Amino acid sequence: MKLLIIRHGDPDYEHDALTPQGEREAVLLAEEFVRAGTVIQAAYVSPLGRAKRTASHVLNALGMTAEECAWLREFDPCIRRPDKEGFSIAWDWLPQDWTPADEFLSVETWLNHPVMSDSDAPQKYWEVCSALDALLNRHGYRRDGRLYRAHHPNTDTIALFCHFGVESVILSHMLNISPVLLWHGFCALPTSVTTVCTEERREGIASFRVLEYGSVTHLTRAGVEPSKSARFCECFGNTDERHD
Repeated sequence: MKLLIIRHGDPDYEHDALTPQGEREAVLLAEEFVRAGTVIQAAYVSPLGRAKRTASHVLNALGMTAEECAWLREFDPCIRRPDKEGFSIAWDWLPQDWTPADEFLSVETWLNHPVMSDSDAPQKYWEVCSALDALLNRHGYRRDGRLYRAHHPNTDTIALFCHFGVESVILSHMLNISPVLLWHGFCALPTSVTTVCTEERREGIASFRVLEYGSVTHLTRAGVEPSKSARFCECFGNTDERHD
């Protein structure tokens, strides 16, 4: 089985919609799926407008509908970021603050750090993981420890239209990697597609492997520069780029 994890297009966060650039990105993504002859057996979408709008272009092009899933919404627990007053999103804080903490390097311990354990991050993380496992079970793969039992192995393609933060949580659970490393070490650009595939090297025992992370082939093929939402400034002196 393959999972296509698709981030929404360039966002207009204020209106939970897409910018004109985001609309163009989503159209190009749909055109690429049609050009490539992509066949999707089932699709699932976040309830947030920017993801639903992105999905609509692809689904209309493929003549499909998607099931709306609350757990695919952006991962939004709030923490007390060390350098700020009040609360901030769990996955957006400075590298110099999180990198000294060894807890963040392991999927087994990252929630033990006081910044996380004193927030709603543990509850929301396990809600996503449980919902993901229920979905995978529906499609033939049941979680068993750190692996999956292939009770109905298949070559279906499943699409998830969602957000960068929750995409990292999904990958964290399937690959047994701390999401902190994914949030800070990887960046899935708007309308990027991450392809994850099962491997069943022994009958009935499956694991997941990333074949392609954050592909924006549909944009580069059209000569379109990907938008930089989720990225920060390449150099501190770049005043026209986001610092925080």
